[in-house]
This record gives sequence, structure tokens and C-alpha cells, in this order.
Amino acid sequence: MRKRGTFASGFGTVAAVGGSVIGLGNIWRFPYIAGENGGAAFILVYVLVSLLLSIPLMLSEFSIGRHSRSNTMRAFHKIVPNQPGWQGVGLLGIATALLILGFYSVIAGWALEFLQEAVSGSFHAQNPTELKENFTSFINSGWRPVAWTLLFVAMNGVIVSRGIQKGIEKFNKLVTPLMFLILVGMAINSFSLEGLREAVSFVFKPDFSKISASVFMQAVGQSFFSMSLGMGIMITYGSYLRPGDSMFRVAGTVAISDVCIAILSGLAIFPAVFTFGINPTSGPELVFLALPNIFAQMTGGYVIGILFFFLLFAAAITSSVSLMEVVVAYVSEEFRLSRRLASLLTVVAVGILSSLCALSQMQGSSLLVAGKNLFDLFDSLTSTYMMPIGGFLIVIFAGWVMNKELFRNEITSEGRFGTRLYPVVRALVRFFVPAVIVLLFLTQLGVWK
Repeated sequence: MRKRGTFASGFGTVAAVGGSVIGLGNIWRFPYIAGENGGAAFILVYVLVSLLLSIPLMLSEFSIGRHSRSNTMRAFHKIVPNQPGWQGVGLLGIATALLILGFYSVIAGWALEFLQEAVSGSFHAQNPTELKENFTSFINSGWRPVAWTLLFVAMNGVIVSRGIQKGIEKFNKLVTPLMFLILVGMAINSFSLEGLREAVSFVFKPDFSKISASVFMQAVGQSFFSMSLGMGIMITYGSYLRPGDSMFRVAGTVAISDVCIAILSGLAIFPAVFTFGINPTSGPELVFLALPNIFAQMTGGYVIGILFFFLLFAAAITSSVSLMEVVVAYVSEEFRLSRRLASLLTVVAVGILSSLCALSQMQGSSLLVAGKNLFDLFDSLTSTYMMPIGGFLIVIFAGWVMNKELFRNEITSEGRFGTRLYPVVRALVRFFVPAVIVLLFLTQLGVWK
């Protein structure tokens, strides 16, 4: 039987898991989601959701993964071999990771295109109208988004093919701290801008009248997306945790890092947004249309633009590596293939899916399903259905199906860590987390508002 890899060090574990959660969800998605949902009010709810919902779900996934020492599908079979239906939860996670990679890689390709434009200084030669026209032209060119997307997918394949310690862990130990330093530097630079006071008020002064069921559910959805939950990643990474690792330390450190990075992103972006009169609720366009315009106007904008789009690319690849590992671990272990061959096959599959997603965004594209292009379809399917359903089934399994003592032993590392917190975590896993996920699902479907 092939020896299974583990993370080599505590720092490497946190860097790898942290790299997974510090992704486009923090730097691309969080600023505009916060802007659309009341700024500080949304951030406050997001912090509470991360502590009460996301950490218990992450611990559940870790416990399933570490006990089974298997890929996401095989994990459930090893724990309850007489209940084969639970393997479907693992397969759902693998399918979710694959579909997310399909559209996620396209956005990462955009980041590479914009990094190249930032380096060439082209932002400074364009007004806002020209920036928008050039972005539209880029999307409609077809081959350019596909080329950048395929390059990004290939980079993922190279990292994952090198294994857990020499590939994923080594890469994240270098890139994750670098991302943090760049973001801190950008936030410090933003402190000199005129819009700082307005931005700080927006980020830290909550307007409680903005908190609603919709805002709460947006925070839950953002936390799921950002912290890589309900898609098999934390089960897969949990299977690489060492027996002596404290799950509470890893999950707590990662959750705190996730929240801090999201807030730092807001502090790095919103002062510039308010200084140059950009609407903070301008949606996904905030990063790819509004910010290049700001970089073109601000002092030092050339360097800041390069750093920002490098940061966006780095955040994308640390997250997508974890998504690809979910698929590669499954293909390698279930079909008894070498890691390199499994990585190559996964790269080909993701390359085809992501290319189709990129081409589906072209004006007049026939790559539509039920009136949606493939990019929007994959995004909607995973966020509205697959992640909430996956997360719900995982906590039901951990809280109600998995042996109570087995769950306790994994969570507390045989009684060494977090024994006082364990009863609280178990109660959250069994009752609170499933109830909130059901409400999220009903909200996404428009049944409950």
C-alpha cells in the first residue's frame, strides 16, 4: 500500500490551510460583498458567523479527514463501511471542487492579464470608459482569457504534482506570508489617502439597521466560500494532519487569519475607493474596473497596481491548489495512479472546463444552459446548492452518524487539546450549524427572506 503524505510542520500546516482560505473570496469577493451589505454591519456578522459556524464545520471536516487518512470519497466509507450511501457526500465534494475550479481559474486568468497590464503601465493611458471597453474586448476575444486560464491551471498542476510537502506545503510556506506582507503594505499606504476616515468608518462603525436576514445569510455564504467549506478541501487537508496536531489551533489560527485578511483587504481598498469617489457597492467591477482607474490616478499607483494584481493572482493559486488536490487525491488513490499522472489528468479536465467557462462569456456565445452561460451556471450551482448541501451533510454525519468517542478523540487529539471546548463544538455541530445551513439554503432558493 502506498505511503500517504502528511504536512511536515505546524507552520506548514497553517500556511497550507491558510493559503486555501485566503483566496479570491477575501480579496476579490469580500470588499464588494461588504460594500453591498452595509460595510461594518456585515463585517460584524461575518466575524460571528466564522466563530460559531465555520470553525465547527471546519473541525468536523478535519476530524473526518484525519481519522480516515483518505481522499474525500473514501473517508466516509472508512468510518461507516456498512453505510455506502455516505460516499456520495465525498463525491459531491469532489464534483463541487471541480466545478469551482472551472470558473475560479477564469477569474485567476483575468488577474494574470491585469498583472501584465499593470506591469506594462497601460492603466495610465486609459480613462474609465476605455478601461471598460478594453475589459469587454478582452473577454470577447476568446483566446486571450483561455490562454491565461490554461497557464494558471498548468501552474496548479505543477505544484500539486510535486506532492504534499515538496509541492503544496513548500509553496504555501513561501507565498502565504508574502501575501500578508503585501496586503499590510497596501493598507499602510492607504492610510495616507484622504478617504481614510470615511473608509475606517465604513469598515469599523456598524449601522445595525443594515443587519437583516439577507445580510446574515450573505455572511454565511461568504464565510463558506472564503473558508473552503463544504467542498471536500478540509477533509482532504485534514487527512494530511499529523496525529499530534491541535485541530483547535489550526482551525482557530486559520479563521482569525481569514477574518483579518478580509478586513485588511477592506482597509487597503476602501480608502482609495472613497478618495477617488468610487461607489463601494459597485459589485465585482470594483476590482477589475474601478481599481485600475484608481491606480492610474494615485501617487505610486504603478507599483501598487502591480502588487495588488500579483496579490490577487497569489490568493487565487493558493486556493485553487487546494481545490485541485481534492480531485488529484481521489483520482490517484481510487484508480491507483501516480500523483504526476493523476495531476496531468486533472489538469486536462479542469483545462477543458475552464476554457468552456471562459468562452461562454463571449458575447453571443451558445454555451448556455437554462439561459445562463457556463461561468455563471457553475458559480450558481456550487454556491446555491452544492456547498450548502455538502456542508449540511458533513455536520449531520459528524454530529449524528460518526461514533461519538471517535469524533471526540479526533477533535481533541485523544484528549490533549480543547477538552473544555469540545461539548460546545459538539452542540454547535449537532444543532446550530445544520439549522443555519438549512436557512441559508432556503434563502438562496428565495423560499425564506
